[in-house]
Amino acid sequence: MLKQRILTAAWLAPLALVGLFGLDGIAFALFTAAIVLLGAWEWANLAGLEAGARRWKPVLGLGALMALLGLTGQHLASWPLWLGALGWLVNLRWVVGYPARLAQWRSTAMRLAMGLWVLLPAWVGFNVLHETGGVWLLFVLLLVWGADIGAYFVGKSLGKRKLAPRVSPGKTREGVIGGLVVTGLLALVFADWQALSFGATLALVAATAVVTLASVVGDLLESMLKRHRGIKDSSQLLPGHGGVLDRIDSLCAAVPLFALLAGGLGA
Repeated sequence: MLKQRILTAAWLAPLALVGLFGLDGIAFALFTAAIVLLGAWEWANLAGLEAGARRWKPVLGLGALMALLGLTGQHLASWPLWLGALGWLVNLRWVVGYPARLAQWRSTAMRLAMGLWVLLPAWVGFNVLHETGGVWLLFVLLLVWGADIGAYFVGKSLGKRKLAPRVSPGKTREGVIGGLVVTGLLALVFADWQALSFGATLALVAATAVVTLASVVGDLLESMLKRHRGIKDSSQLLPGHGGVLDRIDSLCAAVPLFALLAGGLGA
């Protein structure tokens, strides 16, 4: 398993870096669309569509909507980001209320709708942040990775209080605090690098804390859906790493939210 994970990471990491920071314009939009549509194929399974043409219909529908937004320039608009922000408030309510509120989202139609307000804003957020020159896209990627690393090490060494035991038993409140500390330090480093004013630095630190917590909800949401479906990984597309959604679940929450907040930071 470890060898498989290393081999996958050996080609996946360079591909992701080249795609995210080596492409521009339509090429970047298509690259990120391909990632999101792979996630949509996995989401269809989480929604209860296991195989056949029915599983591909929501993927094709989302692809058509993304093409329409791209052709009209709406892939850089703010309204899909607001859709995502409102959607994640609903997702938070369902994660916190699991399993008591299961009846509110257990239908296939509702889970597909959930996928729309998770995946479409994530794609738009990637494109909006890329338009800033890539600095803030790099920041939000490092933010999510830093939050994961901080949560893992602090949770493993100091974690005692469970965060959401019915959704993801391994996550702890101490781990979340560890992630917040790491991303807070990252925000200070970026503020110094970008020569932000004192007020803008405070705004960045505050935005970072909010987005870090959102990334945790993104992880928990996918865990909740997988638990409901009785599966460990969203797919086996990435040997040793699970599926695409397993790699971008936190980003799906963090990217659109940070794209909304980045305008106030001078991005």
